[in-house]
Parts: sequence; C-alpha cells; structure tokens
Amino acid sequence: MSPGKQASPSEAAAPMAGGARLEAMRRRVRLSHVAVWTVIAAGPVALTVAITSTPATVEASTPAKPTAVRTAAAAADPAGYAQVFVSAWLRSNADDATTAQARLAQSMAPDVELPDPAAAAQSKPESVTAVRSAQRDNGAWSVTVAAQYADGPVRYYAVPVTADRSGTSFAVTGAPGVVAGPGRADVPKSPYGVTVPEGDLPSAVGEFLAAYLTGAGKVDRYLAPGVKLTAVSPAPYTTVTVQEVSAVEEAAAAELVPADGTTVRVLASVEARDATGRWPLAYELTLKARSGRWEVAALQSGTAQDGGAR
Repeated sequence: MSPGKQASPSEAAAPMAGGARLEAMRRRVRLSHVAVWTVIAAGPVALTVAITSTPATVEASTPAKPTAVRTAAAAADPAGYAQVFVSAWLRSNADDATTAQARLAQSMAPDVELPDPAAAAQSKPESVTAVRSAQRDNGAWSVTVAAQYADGPVRYYAVPVTADRSGTSFAVTGAPGVVAGPGRADVPKSPYGVTVPEGDLPSAVGEFLAAYLTGAGKVDRYLAPGVKLTAVSPAPYTTVTVQEVSAVEEAAAAELVPADGTTVRVLASVEARDATGRWPLAYELTLKARSGRWEVAALQSGTAQDGGAR
C-alpha cells in the first residue's frame, strides 16, 4: 500500500472494535438460546420460575392530590346579643350615663342614645326575651325582642344588629323601634285522634309519671328494656293524676294488651299538684307491649334514650 493510502491507526482500530462488539452480541444470543432450551427441557415448573423471576419495571403512580373540602360556617344568630342590649337600654337613663346598665348599653351600641324616662315612670321591664331573628345582606340582622312589664303589657322592639365575617363580634347599629308582635300561627290538627279509655295503658302512664314527677317509686320498672331515663329531681310535685290519654294508633285503645312488640304513641294530659297549686301538664310518650303489659319506650321531651334514639 502506498504511503498516500495507508490507513491511520485509529481508522484501522474502528473495524476491529466493531467486529468485537458484533461477536459479543452473537455470543449473548447463543447463550440466550441455550438457556431457553435448557429451561424448556427442565419442564414447565422451571419455565414458570424463569418467567416470574424476570426483573419487572414498576412505575410509581403519581399520588392523587387531596381535594380541598370547604365547610360553610353557619351564620351566628345575634338574638342573645340584642336581648342583652334591650334589657340594658330599657334600664338606662340619659340623666345618669354612669350606671352599669347605661355603660353596658353604650358599649354595645356606641351611636345609640339612651332613653330619658319620667321620674315616676315604671320603665324597667320584668323580663326581656328575643322572639325572632331575620338575617339580611352583608352581615345585617333584625332581631325582635319582647319586653314584659309588671303591670301586664308586652312591648316588642326591632333591633338592628351587624355581625363580622367570623360571626364572633356584633354591634347594634341603630336605636330599637317599637313594632307589632309576631302573629299567631294556625295550630295544626293533632295526630292524636284516638281516645284511649280507662285500662292498662292509662294506668301504666299514670304510674310512670307519678314515679317520674313525684318520686313515688323508681321509673326503671316502667321502662322498656334498653331505655334509660332519670326522674326529675328533686321531685317537683306531690301528686300526678291522668286526666286524658289520646293516641295515634288504634291499638292503644284495645281492651287487652296486644302482642309483644306493638308500639303506640300517646299524648297524656295530667294534673300535677304541689304546695303552691294545680298545674295542667302534657306528655308525649311511646309505649311498647311486652309480656301482657305496657312499657315506656320513649319520652318526647328527649330525656329517654333507647340506643341513642330519643
């Protein structure tokens, strides 16, 4: 080969390196074939082991982003705040703004003037009670407060109140105004349309209420299994007499106690007496039949519990 065409050492080494790599690849292929045939010859068990032992590539799944849950906060009702303000405001006098009631009213409503009752006027109410709240826009409320006086009349005051965004702070924004009281709603028809005659059920109700209100015996003996109820303590009355029992279900009026598990809802009108007089009361009860007797399964007031149900 002439000097002009003589290959350089690097050019000569390139084909040799490529040949070496090709030969190595051929050897790996031959070894793979030998390994496969060896596994096949060894039987299906070895083939299964070979397949399952092959390294597997596992891609980590991207964790799902937690979804933000927004809970809407219930609007705080400022009825109690308005009630306290009206009570303090009605007991204040512009001529003496240093009294505790006047200072309280001014702290709750800085821009509201205090009243100026006549010297002989009986302006202090016996009781003050919030009776209605109406929410408006942008944190504004209108609260109706009833003030009852010793000589009988009741006056209703509408109080404008504002609340902050968190519902933890309030302020009276203007002077209260005298308004008409809430109207009386129509009384719906009572579901207790079945008259229960004298018999086992009224007797069971009377004995239970006597134990519940007068302490005459323990209430446990009149309760259905699993029901928990605590008697009123101290006992407020000396005697309790059942006047009338009405029911929702016809089974309550049956002459004999029905089959076990029969449940009825009743309204018992009773007369309770103590040293100060006579008191007409009413109780809604649920009774359940068991072993030929009626047992109290629930007291509508919410003090009887049967597995958490009231």
